[in-house]
Amino acid sequence: MQDFEKLRVWIEAHRIVLEIYRVTRSFPGEERFGLTAQLRDAARSVPANIAEGSAASRATDFAHSVNIAEKEAAEVVNHLILARDLHYLAVDVAESLRDRVNRLRRSLKVFRQCILHPDTSRR
Repeated sequence: MQDFEKLRVWIEAHRIVLEIYRVTRSFPGEERFGLTAQLRDAARSVPANIAEGSAASRATDFAHSVNIAEKEAAEVVNHLILARDLHYLAVDVAESLRDRVNRLRRSLKVFRQCILHPDTSRR
């Protein structure tokens, strides 16, 4: 069992969720149950899946949860592109968040590989 609050991937995912909540406050009211909710839900799922997986008794289960977090992060990127194209987010804000989420996705992939292959992760 890992202390998820100390994992760099969880810390960054949590920070991204906080930022997503901040920037979506300005979305149109008609998107409250649409894009706003979808973007927030997907973003919230990333650190939640990391936390859930950290309690797994098997490495493969933890890695599976991290993979789900990766997929949720990809969904966040999709929603950020949509928010940008609908002009709900300024291009620079959307691109900055998109870059952060894509970096997180790469980190999650590496982290998942380290969980599955701990012997080779330190080389």
